[in-house]
Amino acid sequence: MTDLAGSDGHLSPFLEINRKDWAALAPHTQNPLTQNEIVQLRGLGEVLDMQEVSEVFVPLSRLLNLYVSGARNLHAATTDFLGARTAEGGQARSTPFVIGIAGSVAVGKSTIARLLRELLARWEDTPRVELVTTDGFLRPNAELEKRGIMDRKGFPESYDRRALLRFVTRVKSGAAEVRSPFYSHLHYDIVPDAEIVVRRPDVLIVEGLNVLQPAAPGHRLAVSDLFDFTIYVDARTSDIATWYEERFLSLQRGAFANPRSFFHRFASLSEQEARDRARGIWKSINEPNLVQNILPTRARASLVLRKDADHAVDSVLLRKI
Repeated sequence: MTDLAGSDGHLSPFLEINRKDWAALAPHTQNPLTQNEIVQLRGLGEVLDMQEVSEVFVPLSRLLNLYVSGARNLHAATTDFLGARTAEGGQARSTPFVIGIAGSVAVGKSTIARLLRELLARWEDTPRVELVTTDGFLRPNAELEKRGIMDRKGFPESYDRRALLRFVTRVKSGAAEVRSPFYSHLHYDIVPDAEIVVRRPDVLIVEGLNVLQPAAPGHRLAVSDLFDFTIYVDARTSDIATWYEERFLSLQRGAFANPRSFFHRFASLSEQEARDRARGIWKSINEPNLVQNILPTRARASLVLRKDADHAVDSVLLRKI
């Protein structure tokens, strides 16, 4: 383990831990998932196997479990200090622990979010774990077209950030039931009258491109201000571009073939045409969004997972306490 020196020669607020040392941090914590469960969790083209889960994500789930326990202990101590009680006369309820997961398109953050949901739910003190993606808070395509920003879908301005902030605020405040919009990747749009319902989870995971963004100009609060722990999934930009291209080709041969798919028009492209289209989308939309908006938020994370070209996590950066 080493302190990561910043570009100016000063020490970083992060502790850099190589994979071997990280894997040794939770020697008595067993991987509760089967190979079949892991296969079902991984995304297109990703390398997620028993070794990756055991060496990287089981220790991470243990660390998160410690943070959840610490937050509950702090809540109990603060409640005792304040003498706070519920209207029924019992001790005030602890609020859900909220984890934010950020990173580029195609970097694998959705798979990591699903995996952590399953791992955290296996801990006895956090059986109720909910996962919400910020895709549900994208503005409907019709609204994006009206605003002339359809080609900036995924950029911060394409989200209803106030609605996302209200949603997480209500969950964090302990509301019995909170609803969020539902996004269809098949239709590439919000589905009217469809919702995701969150009911007082022990842990809420919020996954999305821009969840670590600071408050927008003129606003006092950002959704990231409500997170208890944040994770940034990192990789070289050139590697992510390759993963995006390969994922596009896999989808073109699979999901895009569905006539109901928003991207069905790409299904008949030749392999070279599909590669050219994927590279064009990456260069015009996804890479600028990564460079301008997503990557600058990396330093705001509690923990950074650094991936190598094979999609495996190579090292972990943990913010010092």
